[in-house]
This record gives sequence, C-alpha cells and structure tokens, in this order.
Amino acid sequence: MPPSPTSLHSPAAELGDGVEGSQAWEMQSTANYLWHTDDLLGQGATASVYKARNKKSGEVVAVKVFNSASYRRPPEVQVREFEVLRKLDHQNVVKLFAVEETGGSRQKVIVMEYCSSGSLLSVLEDPENTFGLPEEEFLVVLRCVVAGMNHLRENGIVHRDIKPGNIMRLVGEEGQSIYKLSDFGAARKLDDEEKFVSVYGTEEYLHPDMYERAVLRKPQQKAFGVTVDLWSIGVTLYHAATGSLPFIPFGGPRRNKEIMYRITTEKPSGAISGTQRQENGPLEWSYSLPITCRLSMGLQNQLVPILANILEVEQAKCWGFDQFFAETSDILQRIVIHVFSLPQAVLHHVYIHAHNTIAIFFEAVYEQTNVPPKHQEYLFEGHPCVLEPSLSAQHIAPTAASSPLVLFSMASDTPKGLTFRDPALDVAKFVPKVDLQSDYNTAKGVLGAGYQALWLARVLLDGQVLMLRGLHWVLEILQSTCQQTLEVTRTALPFLSSSLGIERLSSGAEMPDFQELKEATELRSRLQTFSEVLSRCSHSVTETQVSLSCLGGELLKNRNQLHDDSRSIQKIRYCLDKMHFIYKQFNKARMRPGLSYNEEQIHKLDKVNFSHLAKRLLQVFQEECVQKYQVSLVTHGKRIRQVQKAKNHLHLIGRSVAGCNTEARDSLSKILDRLLLDRAPGTQISPHPMAPHPSSDPKDLVFHMQELCNDMKLLALDLQDNNRLIERLQKVPSAPDV
Repeated sequence: MPPSPTSLHSPAAELGDGVEGSQAWEMQSTANYLWHTDDLLGQGATASVYKARNKKSGEVVAVKVFNSASYRRPPEVQVREFEVLRKLDHQNVVKLFAVEETGGSRQKVIVMEYCSSGSLLSVLEDPENTFGLPEEEFLVVLRCVVAGMNHLRENGIVHRDIKPGNIMRLVGEEGQSIYKLSDFGAARKLDDEEKFVSVYGTEEYLHPDMYERAVLRKPQQKAFGVTVDLWSIGVTLYHAATGSLPFIPFGGPRRNKEIMYRITTEKPSGAISGTQRQENGPLEWSYSLPITCRLSMGLQNQLVPILANILEVEQAKCWGFDQFFAETSDILQRIVIHVFSLPQAVLHHVYIHAHNTIAIFFEAVYEQTNVPPKHQEYLFEGHPCVLEPSLSAQHIAPTAASSPLVLFSMASDTPKGLTFRDPALDVAKFVPKVDLQSDYNTAKGVLGAGYQALWLARVLLDGQVLMLRGLHWVLEILQSTCQQTLEVTRTALPFLSSSLGIERLSSGAEMPDFQELKEATELRSRLQTFSEVLSRCSHSVTETQVSLSCLGGELLKNRNQLHDDSRSIQKIRYCLDKMHFIYKQFNKARMRPGLSYNEEQIHKLDKVNFSHLAKRLLQVFQEECVQKYQVSLVTHGKRIRQVQKAKNHLHLIGRSVAGCNTEARDSLSKILDRLLLDRAPGTQISPHPMAPHPSSDPKDLVFHMQELCNDMKLLALDLQDNNRLIERLQKVPSAPDV
C-alpha cells in the first residue's frame, strides 16, 4: 500500500518500488501486530508501509509506520490522517483497524486492511494493460472510485492525492476485482465552499493551479477547493482507459515541467489530452480517446464528455461533484446491448437505461451505425427478433459480445470492419550496448505491443465468426421463404388448372350465349397467363434456392476453416509467454547493481531471442490474422450483396405470386357471383368432393367455385405472411416489377 504523501513523491515512490540497500532487516512490532522490515510494500517521504500479521489471529494487514520527518509536521497535520480514517467506513475505502505505537521508538503505526493484489497502478504497469484496461475492468474501476469518492464527499473529506497508486485492488470471493481508495495522509475535512492553500499530491495528477506553485515554485496566492480531486480523478480515469497520461510533453512530464504546465493550462475547452511529439514542437490536442483504447465506442461516447468537463482549468467551467456523480452514475446504471451490424461487420456496445423504450434504443443504434430506425431489423440466435418500439428496453433478450443482436439492413456500403492501429508501430529496437534500464523499458514496450496484437487477433477472429454466423441465419430465413413460396405456387397451380374448363360453366343446361362464351374465353386466357407466371416464379425460386444452398456450403466451409485460423492465436500466445519470461528476467536484472560477465552474455542472448520472438509474433499477426481478416471483409461484402440480390428477387416473386393469386381469386369470384344470381332462390347446395372439371349442374358449379375461392383466400393469407417476412428484412423501395 502506498505511503502518505505529505510532500510531492519522487518517481521511485510514485511507482511503489521497494528499496534495496545495505540496511539490516529486522523484526518490529506493536502490542498486537508484528512485521519484518523486508516485507516493504511502499515508501514515501514521511512513512513506510509493511505487510504485517496479527499476533493472535495471524490475519495479514498493512501497517503504515511514520518516520522522523513526519514528526516535524505541525501536530494537527500529524493526527489528521487518523481522524480522517476514523470517519470513513465504506467497501471502496481501505479499512482502518487500529492506531498503535511501536514498542521501542514509540512511532505511530496505522494498521489497515491489506490489499493483496497491489494497486491500480500495478495493474496498469502490467504489459497486458499497456493500452488501458478491458471494458469490463474499467467499469469496475469507475464504479468503485465513484462510490468511494461519494463516501468521502458525504463526510466532507477532500483526498488531495487521487492517483492509480492510491487505489488499491483486491480480489473478492467470486474472483471479481474490488478497488479501494487509500493513503489519506494528504486528506482533510473540507466542505464544498471551503478553500485550502497547502499543496499535496503527485505532480502528473495535480491540478494546474497546484502544479504551478508546487512544481514550478512560482509564488501565487491562489486557494484551492474540493474540485482539485476532480482533476486528479480525470487524469486517473484517462490513464485507466488508455494506459498513458493525458498530458505528455516531449521527453516526459518530469523532464519538461514548463511544457507540462503549458499543456494543462492552454488546453482548449473540450479537449481531453495534449501531446508534444518533438522537442520545441507544437502542442497537439485530442477530443477523443486514442484508437488503441480498448473501450467500445458506446462507452467512449459516454465517458469523453465527463473527462472533458472535469479536466477544465477554469473553475467556472469545471463540473462540481454533484454533476460528476450524476453523470457517472448515469453510465453505471445503464445496461449494455451488444449489436453486430452485419452489413458493416462491426460489433457495437449500446449503453441504454432498462426503462428507456426500444424506440430510444433504435436511436442509440442509429447514432453508432447510421442505420435509420425504420431500416433496422434484427436477428437473435437465428430467429427474426421483432422489437416493439413502445416497449421498454428490458424486454430485449440478454446479449453478450459472443451472442449479440444481429442488425441486418439493406446498406450498400462496403463493410468497414474493425478500425485499429498496427501494433508494429509501437515496437522499438534495443540499443546495441547493455543498458539494463533501457533494455527493460524496450522489452516492456514491445511486450505491450505484443499483448495488443493478441487482443486484436481475438477481436478479428470473433468478428469473422459473427459475420459467418449472421449470414448463415439470414440464409436460413431466405431458404425458408423460398420453401414457403414454392408451397404456395405449387398449391395454386392445380386450382388454376381445374378452372381452365371455365367455358363449360353456364347458368344451366341451356347453351351459353355469345357474351357468356366470350367472357369465359377471356377468363380462361387470364387464368392460363396466371398459371404460366406462377410456373416461372416457381422455377425462379428453385434457382434461387440452389444459389443460396451453394452460398450456405461456402459459409460452412469457412466456419470450419476458422478453427484452423484460431491456431494463429495460439502461436501469438506461445511467443508472448517466452517474451514475458525474458521480460521478467530483465526486470530482476535492472534491480541489481550490475551483472557478471557470464550474466551479461546471457542477457545479450536474451535480447536477441526476444527480438526474434517479437518479429515472429508480428509476422503471425499481420500475415495470418490481419490479411485473412481483410480478405474475409471483401468476401463478406460480396456475399452481403448476393444475399441482398436474392432477397430483392424473392420480394418481387412474392409480389408477382400475390398479384396472380389476387387477380385469379377476383376473376373466379365474378363467375361465382353470376352463378349465385342465376340459380333459383332457396336452392340448397350440398357439399361433395370437388371434381377435376366441374359438371354442368349449377349446384355443383357454385360449390366448386366457392371452394376454389376459399382456397385462394387461404393462399393469399399465406402469401401475405410470406411477403411480410421478406419485407421485414427488406425495408428499401422495391425494384420495378418485371
């Protein structure tokens, strides 16, 4: 656990490094706790923190032992940390167990909860998180920091040294991360309207007004309020989201302090980061998170406005805590709906409140995909998913990144896929000579790029899986549509055939007059035309079925190939494991005063092997992951267009079949009406099996026509259902009838 910073930390203390030297390790204790001085967890200007044990229970705790420098502070400052910790009791604040004294020197000791998983800084220092935390872990950090800070403000406490090193991590019973605010050496009671003039904190996370006086040593009489914690929170959250600090002058924040101050004070309103890429070069501003950030655009869209409004130098523009808590709570109360846009080949995370309507969900999807709500149609787990706009979003089935809603629209754009930066751009070369610190830094950077490549490789493979799965589902629906259309046409054809003897239909045994014969002939001609149209439609649907079946076979083949493609991830993982082992050796070596001749030779060999592994990793990533993904995007675009063409074709066929069915039914209804008028009043019709060609008995003719019309009506209903399914996937103006 980091110590209390009663003055600005040194870089070594900031990183929480242990100390090694010639001092003799010894056992120390209080009345109830015991620790060895080589179990050092952190060290600062006024105190050291050790891992200790309860003498009776054996419970592991952290003890903060104050040194002589701490006692040169004013008495009220010395006791302030004890008083603050006694006021706080929250799951996201490190617990105070006791305040005791050592036996001999009677030094004050704070006994606190021990967090075994280090700090948020140690999590971010892990090469796996070089480019920031995964989305799920970032949300845990956000939730814990907001809850802890809310508890501080409820008790009127200002922390004054918020940073990743002072946010401790432990793992809960179910394996979940729990983050806790710690190190209250700089904390004090301060209401919202009160000010203070003393300077505390760590310079990279300091509010610019405090930085000016504490780091640049410029005399100024400014007083500071509770919102200085908001600036530190903003820098901390940006660090957690991206893996780097938001404000970086050329050479680094500690090397070029004047430029660091310029960046923070000259930052335009709304910008969330500023960088100087070359010495004496211009300052570059960014209003969004970098492309390497692993947070989804859905979450970034929610987070960026918060960062922009708490990273404001002018107090009049900066949010207060009430608004900060309101906006962050708004994010944390939202549910996430995963949506894979099939035409774009992009997975979206849509953050929405469960009580919002589905209409609002449609608008949120539109913001991320540019697909208007009226063109949004969804599939879920292989079935059409009809979403009623007036219902609440909680009626949407639970989704996951591996099981999203599939958005299908008739977009004609080329699938864009995932936008990313090639990790090879981040790989630096080792210096020729043996420089333990430089070699460690280079290995860490390359390893971080390697882990980014592993993450990207998984995302690219998952994207290909979703492309194939979504298209497979659409094909199944179209194949079902084909089958239903064929059933309708094959059922309608016999009905029409049985009506082609219409010239025999007359009002009785008398010979039909010329007009009746003419009408019957014209009707027979129309029915013949309808029959021919239906036959052509049936043939066309069959051809479409064959085409879709061939495409389905291609999809199945590609899905089987993806299993082989997953081996590239195993190759990257193998290289990373080897590289990580060498990286740990470099980390150990830099802690030592020097290497022997043999150790130096091994170190050189490790550098060579590390470089070979890095090149192999990046080769696998670029040739077996990126190139295959790009090819899959091109193929996916062609298949989308093929599916859209088939869908349009089926839509036209459906309209033609429906039109034929309607006209045939109307024509037959006219004959039926005439027969009903001609027959004697009160005549009863007894049902009997329908003959292929109706007899001249008026009763038989009327019954035959009634049965035929009823059957055609049923066919019409089937066609309506069929066309409705096609149109739900269509949602664009149809091509002209052919």
